[in-house]
This record gives sequence, C-alpha cells and structure tokens, in this order.
Amino acid sequence: MSGSPSYLKGLNEQQLEAVTHGQEPLLILAGAGSGKTRVITTRIAWLINDMGFEPSSILAVTFTNKAAAEMSDRVQGMVSDAQGVMIKTFHSFGAWLLRRNASLLDMKSHFTIYDDDDVLSLLKTLFDEAPRNELRRYSRDISRAKDDCLQPDDDLSHINPDPSFNEIYRIYETRLRDIGNADFGDLISLPVKMLRESGELKKRIHQKFRVILVDEYQDSNGAQFQLLKELSGPDTWLAVVGDDDQSIYRFRGAEVKNILTFHESFPGTKVIKLEENYRSTGNILSIASSVVSNNSGRLGKTLWTRKGSGVKAKLFYSENQITEAQDCAENIMANSQYGETAVLYRTNAQSREFESTFRKMGIPYRLVGTLSFYSREEIKDTVAFLSFLSNSRDEVAFRRIINKPARGLGKVSLEKVFRYMLDAGGDLLEASKAALGGMKGKGAKGLTDFCRICDQLSEALGESATLAPYVDRVIRESGLLEYHRAQDEVDHSQKVRNLEELVTAADQYDGTMEGLSEFLELIELDQTMLEEEDNDPDRVTLITMHNTKGLEFDRVFITGMEEGLFPRGDEYADDDDIEEERRLFYVSITRARKELFFTSTRRRMLYGRTEDRYPSRFIDELPSELVDTIGEDSGPSGDFKPGTRLYHEDYGVGVVNKNLFNNGHTVLHVIFESGRTAVLMPEFCAHKLEKLGRAEWDS
Repeated sequence: MSGSPSYLKGLNEQQLEAVTHGQEPLLILAGAGSGKTRVITTRIAWLINDMGFEPSSILAVTFTNKAAAEMSDRVQGMVSDAQGVMIKTFHSFGAWLLRRNASLLDMKSHFTIYDDDDVLSLLKTLFDEAPRNELRRYSRDISRAKDDCLQPDDDLSHINPDPSFNEIYRIYETRLRDIGNADFGDLISLPVKMLRESGELKKRIHQKFRVILVDEYQDSNGAQFQLLKELSGPDTWLAVVGDDDQSIYRFRGAEVKNILTFHESFPGTKVIKLEENYRSTGNILSIASSVVSNNSGRLGKTLWTRKGSGVKAKLFYSENQITEAQDCAENIMANSQYGETAVLYRTNAQSREFESTFRKMGIPYRLVGTLSFYSREEIKDTVAFLSFLSNSRDEVAFRRIINKPARGLGKVSLEKVFRYMLDAGGDLLEASKAALGGMKGKGAKGLTDFCRICDQLSEALGESATLAPYVDRVIRESGLLEYHRAQDEVDHSQKVRNLEELVTAADQYDGTMEGLSEFLELIELDQTMLEEEDNDPDRVTLITMHNTKGLEFDRVFITGMEEGLFPRGDEYADDDDIEEERRLFYVSITRARKELFFTSTRRRMLYGRTEDRYPSRFIDELPSELVDTIGEDSGPSGDFKPGTRLYHEDYGVGVVNKNLFNNGHTVLHVIFESGRTAVLMPEFCAHKLEKLGRAEWDS
C-alpha cells in the first residue's frame, strides 16, 4: 500500500474495506474504541479524492454539534477543498431543508424554532386552566409522537392512553401551523412530509446528495429513520456507522431496531465489523464481550486488541454506601493520577456520598453533566425550608419557599408580609401571621397553610434520634416531595431520588436544633469550597454512566452494582429494559483503558431507611477468572437469582425479575407468563415453588 494516499495509511484491513466500499448500502458495525470517526471521515476524503465526488454532493449527519465540528475539522485536514461537504446534525439539516422549501407547506422560510419553554407557553395559551405539570406532560408526549412521525389522527395510545390526547395534539398543531413556526420535532417530521408529498423535491435532493453518511446510527429515532429512507435514492451511496451494543438512549426515543434491521430496510447491504479495539486491554474487552453476549437483540461482534491482557478487574463488596465511597477513595489514592480516573454511577443521587468522602480525604474531583449535589434545585428548595425553620428571619430562604409549591401568593400579598416584618423584629413567620388579618381568598389560605406547616415542623424537631426522619417529614409536609415528583414524571428526572439521598445525608446528624445547624453549616461550607475550586485538570471525574459515552479513562470504577439500582427497574421491567441496562454496562466497561473496578454494597440507605441489597445480576455475567473479588457477598440465597425461571402451583411459569433481602427474608418479584406479577417469599411457599433454570433472555 506504499502508493496509497497518506490518509489511507495505518488503517487496518476492516477499516480500509469500509473506507473504500462501493455503492451498495453499507452498515459499519463499529465496536467501542475501534476508530469509527477516523473511518467515516477518511471515507469522505476517499470519495472526493479517489472517486471524484464533488464535496457539495456529500451529506454527513451526526447527533451533536460537537461531533459535527470534529468531523468537519478532520475531513478538511485530509482534503483541502472539503469545505463544501455538508456536515450537520439531523435537526440542523432538517431546518436547512425546511427553510429552503417552506413554501411547500405554506410556511415562511424565516420561521422561528420553538424550544421546550416556547412549546409550554403555547400550550398554556391554549389550555389556560390546565396545571403546568400537566402541560409539560402534553409537551413531552407531543414530542414523542413527532419522534415517531405520528400525526394527531394516528393511534397514540402507546404514548398517552388519555382519549383526549389526540385532540389536544390536534389543537396544538393547528395553532402552531397558524402561527407559522416549528418546534424541534417538526425539524425531522416536516421534511419527511415534504419529501413524501413532493416528487420533484425528492428527485432534486437525490440528485444533489449522491452520498449520505450517518454517524452514531444506533441513536436514531423513528422519524430520523423515515427521513433517511426518503433522502436515499436508488443511486445513493449510503453508509451508516454505529454500534448496536452502545444503544443506550431509548428514553430519548432512540430505536435500536433501526440498526438491527438496517439490512432489511436497505436490501443488498454490506456489513463490515470493526472489532479491533485501540483503547483497552484484553481482559477489559473480554469482560465487556462476556457481558453483552447475554443480549439477544444484537448483530454480534467480539472486540480484541494488540495491547496484551493487562491486569485483572476488581470487585469490591462493601458494607454500605459510605464504605463503598471509602473503598474507591483508598484505591484512587494508591495511584494518585486523578485526572485519568472516573467514578461511574447509575443515578445522580449516588454522587453525594462520593463528593462528601472525597472532600474529607482531600481527593480533587469534578462533576460532569450535572450540578454539585447541594446545588440542585430540589436540594436547594429543601435546604431553604430547613434554613427558614432554623431561622425565620432568613429572607432569602423565605422568598425561595413561600410559593414553592404554588400557594396563590402574589406580589401584593408578599408586600403585606414584608410591611409587618419590621414590627415582628424581622421574623417573617410572625410577620406572615400578622399579615393574615388583612388578607382573603387564595392568598390568605396559602399563607395560613404555610404558617401552620412551619409551626408543626418547628414543634417536631427533636422527636427523632437522628435528623433523617425530620428532613423526610419536612420534604413531605412542605409539599416539595409531590412538587418534584410531578416534575420527575414529566421530565424523567431524578429529583425524588436526590431528595431521598438528602435524607440519607441527614442521618449522620442528631435530630436536634444543634444537629440541624451542623447539617446546614456543612452544606454552606460545601458550596464555599466549590466556589474556591480552580480549573486543575488533575481531578477524579464523577459521572453518570450515560454521560460517559465517547469518553475514556485509564481507571474506571463502576459503582452501585445492585439489583434495583443497576440494573434499574421494578417488577414491571421487561426484557428490552434489561437489555438496554446491559448495553449501558457494556458502554461503562469499555470506557476503561487499563484498570477496571466494580462495587456492590450489602446495604444501602435510601430515603433515610437502610435496605439490604442483592448483588446485580450483571455480576454473575462477569468471567470469574478475570475478576478478583475483595470481600464477601452476604446477600440472599442464590437459589432464585434474577432471570431464574420457576413454576408456582397457583400462578404457573414465571421469571424472577428482582431478588431482594429484607429483614432476613428473601423476597422475589416474579413476572408470570400470564402477565401477572407477584411478590413471593420462598421460605413461606417453598412447597409451591419449583426452580426451572435460567430464562432464555438471561441465559
């Protein structure tokens, strides 16, 4: 290959085959760390230089502006006249196509694109009486419908079973079209509509874009798949790059079936697998392959490397979340290359104990993709309420909580309270009570309720040994729990889990006013230390598993390996849920270059209550010869592990979905073939239970 262009040198056999593939549809299955970005950018350079394609005839689509910019920089570094290549995100390309052909839909080309807040505002004008959280739910469900290219007349029951949802969607869509603007979902669904309805436009697009390449194809949704189908003509050179084993965004609408069935949607597809990994050691890749091979919904590939085996992974069984964080910290300090270390967890709430422990032990860290635990909205709301209960002269805290959740107190009502503030010696609770004499209506009721709640909670302080039950009560009786739970339902956030973790943090303090003051002081000091942090890159990365996509570190700690936490889910979790969680585990494992650690706790405090935990079913899928175990699993009996098939005399055949250990008893959550679910305790119904083996989906 001595006469080859410089950009082709250094490619392995499979990469070169993918780069120089001809016209037939191409699916590049690119395993983690296999150099997929290099392949897709080099293919663009080869198409221009070697095959004579005009740069302007090439369309490359990806999912983030950052990825698009990186791809553009790489291509221009290989081909001097590559500026004409169109490299965009799916949505920016959709906006480009829509603006240039808006007249086909009776739209103006200068339409405004509505973001989530704009959509919510428009819904508010249409359904003024509906609560804001209900409108958020409508907004989310309309977006989901558009992600599937579904219209108001389609069957939407799988998105929202409410019979009125179709009409709500229709009213919203009619108003949006009347205004002449577009929301985010329209940037994909409307171009699909245009291309389907205008043969002339479709012909023109097919002639313009002779080459189409799609990166991260496993993350595409239903509408994006439909757009790709419409953009691709009989003579299009189509290539998609992706990894079915890294499809982890179903909650955003991603459809793993798009990549699994690509060869069916585009007959004659050539599949090329990139399996040589340039990132990780052999042991890490063997662990990853062993885990993901348990999924049935995959095309199949096995990663390998020339780097050698490397060291074994380590699995730590810790007593609880405190010792879990300490175990991680001690191993991190043994090799203080902090900048090459990452601690991964399934939910943001888990970061709190690591933040606290790392600060105590002097380990520098940075949080990626989220705020510091005590900077999150739901935590600041609760801390503000606690601060006001500790000091009713705290005006900042009062202003934050007086109308959260909404109590019908407007500007005029609050001005009345502040007029009494001086007479009350600055005490805003006393000022509120004084102001009630001149108030009526919603404001009076809301302020009365607020004063009653504060009085009751003030009297309750000191009733428990630790502060945790008190903080729990404050969260519930203040209305903050229901307020943030409603936000969770709409936004798929984890605010309630974070509130649970705040209760856990409070368990280390006495349930007295002194204990409350110490707790609030710790939080304030935490914020001060955060403000004083510099930009030192040599810090441990604390990050959720989802946010690690595309990142890599020398050392990776995968924490919280327990049923119900990872994999997440409840008794209603189905096979697809578990397979996606397993893909998330695979992504997490393949972030590590040299060292890999797993942690599982025997007990974990959740919402102020300590629960016995069962090790994650994924631990059973780790090859024992490649993992050193430190500590012993003292969880429940393994007779009925998750994934075990069983027969019950009354219910029939079922599969164990969860196996918990509570108060010395094994508790099984079982899904039966009839669709029924049941909670069983084997020691009390052993004569009715028969173990059948592992379920097919988990064997």
